[in-house]
Amino acid sequence: MGNAITHVGLDVHKSSISAALLASGSTQVVEWKLANEPGEVRRLVRRLKREGQGEVLCAYEAGPCGYELQRQMAKEGVQCLVVAPSLIPRKPGDRIKTDRRDARKLAELLRAGMLTEVCPPTPSEEAVRSLCRAREDARIDLMRARHRLSKMLLRRGLHFSQGKAWTDKHRAWLWSLVLDHPAEKAVLDDYLLAVDQVTERLKSLDRQLSDLAGQEPHRERVGWLRCFRGIDTVTALSIVAELYGVERFARPRSLMAYLGLVPSELKWRESAARGDHQDRQPTLAPAAGRSSPPLPPPASRRHHSSPPARGPTRRRDCPGRSRSAAALSTLYPSSPGSRCPCPEGGGRLRPRVDGLRLGHAPASRNGLGPIGGCILGPSEVQPANELDLWREPVSVDG
Repeated sequence: MGNAITHVGLDVHKSSISAALLASGSTQVVEWKLANEPGEVRRLVRRLKREGQGEVLCAYEAGPCGYELQRQMAKEGVQCLVVAPSLIPRKPGDRIKTDRRDARKLAELLRAGMLTEVCPPTPSEEAVRSLCRAREDARIDLMRARHRLSKMLLRRGLHFSQGKAWTDKHRAWLWSLVLDHPAEKAVLDDYLLAVDQVTERLKSLDRQLSDLAGQEPHRERVGWLRCFRGIDTVTALSIVAELYGVERFARPRSLMAYLGLVPSELKWRESAARGDHQDRQPTLAPAAGRSSPPLPPPASRRHHSSPPARGPTRRRDCPGRSRSAAALSTLYPSSPGSRCPCPEGGGRLRPRVDGLRLGHAPASRNGLGPIGGCILGPSEVQPANELDLWREPVSVDG
């Protein structure tokens, strides 16, 4: 009984939790329901420790309730896994879905080892990620507010033809418009006020993100990511906040699936059809080169805040070496193409660093990756709009 494990499935909702306990060596499931409150969760933990045989292992689906239950149970000394709902096996003919059935199925699949755990972020990582997503929401709100205003004016035959939209000149033209009907004037003022308010929101969030990007533990990672074309502070911090460590992905295929870059495929007989990928991380799309992002400031302005180059392979005095190549050699000393193009550096041409590519390279001398185990470096010569992945994962200590 020393290795006995009690598996518990939890179906978590805003106001209730359905629990199903499956004891070691038993097929009988004990089910009950409780309120989703801190006091009830503490009583749940005491009951699991009292009725469970040996170690207790719980699991519930990732969803809108977040990771608070997992953190509370971990604080009480019970291991709780948060599993990916999209990777839970489902029977094709099973058309009945209830809270009790879901909890029982989680307990059975947890015992069978058929659940895929997601990596729960720390409270600080989740806070930074929420700020990045709030900024993305503000950007979408600004786009929608601008569309409402421009389409309202277009319906009335008013359009700006003296330059680009949303410049200072365009804003002055908008505020100078005079409409005849009082109702139309009220609509115009309301749309203009909405655009200005969302613009201020976006600026405020950008300032807060810039402040966070200059602090530890994000400063070094953001600084190195900003060395790549198409990536500036907001995009770099969003990548760090959404991934919070590429080393947590066991294989490149897992990283591609998390980013939504794996296209669907349907094969039958001799025919095959491929679908589009699901972009679940829209912030990463411009950085990956799948669109045409606006270029960040010049390299002289972008690289002033990047961490200083370090390592035995750096050669700042090499005239043929770019700043990006120096950053790559510092991040990953033994990567292919990291040597200088001069004869002293081995004669290898500097790599192309036109976009964000996760390329293939052997392990570094100390076994550590530059960005939480993620090596952002050159691979074989690829077009700038392709996203290549490492063929071998990099092990990270601690």
